[in-house]
Amino acid sequence: MPASFPRLLCCLLLLTAWAGPLDAAGVGKGVGKGKARVKPATAPAVAAVATSGRCGDDEGLRLQREPASPGELQLAQTDPRAYLIQVAESAQARSKQVGVAALLAQVAQDDVRDAELAHWPEAHLTLTGLYAGSTLRGIRQSAAEEARAALQVGGPIWDWGQRKQLVEWRRQLHEAAQAARQGQAEQVALQAVALSLDRSRYTLQLQVYGQYVRKMACLVESLDAITQFDPGRSSELVQAQKQQQQAELAMVGTQDVLRSTETRLRRLLGDPLPPAASLSAVLARVPELAQLQKDLTAAPEIGAASAQAQAARHLAESVNAGQKPQVSWLAGANAARGNGHNSDWHGGVQVTIPLWRATDAPQRDAARRRAEAANLQREETLDQRQWRLQEVHDAAQNALERARRTAELLRASQQLRGATLQQWQQLGRRSLFDVMGAESDYYNLRVAQINALYDAQQAVALMGSMGRGVLALLR
Repeated sequence: MPASFPRLLCCLLLLTAWAGPLDAAGVGKGVGKGKARVKPATAPAVAAVATSGRCGDDEGLRLQREPASPGELQLAQTDPRAYLIQVAESAQARSKQVGVAALLAQVAQDDVRDAELAHWPEAHLTLTGLYAGSTLRGIRQSAAEEARAALQVGGPIWDWGQRKQLVEWRRQLHEAAQAARQGQAEQVALQAVALSLDRSRYTLQLQVYGQYVRKMACLVESLDAITQFDPGRSSELVQAQKQQQQAELAMVGTQDVLRSTETRLRRLLGDPLPPAASLSAVLARVPELAQLQKDLTAAPEIGAASAQAQAARHLAESVNAGQKPQVSWLAGANAARGNGHNSDWHGGVQVTIPLWRATDAPQRDAARRRAEAANLQREETLDQRQWRLQEVHDAAQNALERARRTAELLRASQQLRGATLQQWQQLGRRSLFDVMGAESDYYNLRVAQINALYDAQQAVALMGSMGRGVLALLR
């Protein structure tokens, strides 16, 4: 018997065990010729592994998912944009932060109505019951219970536009509150979309690592069968088992991150979560930078900053007008019964001329500087967002370029993977380390491609939220 016959027999046995899983993955289709040269009676254990069609427990590699309605499943599988819109709107409807911002916007609206009604006349009625007496030159005249009534009515005639500026001040504060509510809703929507994208990312990674684990399980089972005929290859079995454990560790780590992401998403959407959707290409196109820069002025944060600056300007003008002469009209009547019967009335115009107050100049200066500061803050916010938009836009393009280059490497890695396995199975022309290295490189590249695609989509979603909103981008 030739000395190389045992080695050849072992390689052919390994080929038989590996061919079934390899063909299922679409790799190494040229290995089938070796499979026909192996007699099933030679190694029944290896034949059982090859004909089983699976290596490892597939059910153990799957996360237990909660049942979902057929409508939700269809939406998740057929229309990812509508799926993300539904997720974002559900998060906004459940958010307590959005509810608080909405209540504050209603408060600001009530303040506007209060300022608008301030120019209406005011009427005051004062009723008093007391015991009163009087003296004249030390001689007591009278003392008895007395009831008094006083009616005062008045209103502004001319105030140099102070009340008008106060109304505009309140209106701008209401605009700022509305923008703050929109901004809060946008943040919640962005968070829901980002978590949904991460959920899809880690679900795909889990599938890749599951395939990696099954591939290494096939290799371990094949080597286990080979070592029964060639104990000298036990070290290769140990190395393959180590590689399988590392793949399982990566898969378990991905499961942990996925569960953490779903926990955060459950806080936004409630329980149970909608089914996970395939979102690998829903936001894969990077919008034009010029259009995104135009949309920056429509952002809620910019709108709030602009409204705050306008409000500060109107408040400064109101303070300045309040320090000028004021003209108003008034009328009143007084009546007393009990200790005598007295009554009087009056009506006319009242002019109030401020002569001097030490606090006037500091109030004017403070209001004017607050207006200048609010305007500078608005410009600073816009400038920061423009640079941030440029940065995120570059990151999105870089991520897509990285995904494209990774796809090219992945095709090359796929070819190398198949060729390395085939050469290892044919008389040991490659070592086991080459095979495991090729497998590890292939699956790591698949994970890198997934990360690059989802990094780009996260950047696109962020750019959308910096302008008209992520929901407008999805629609």
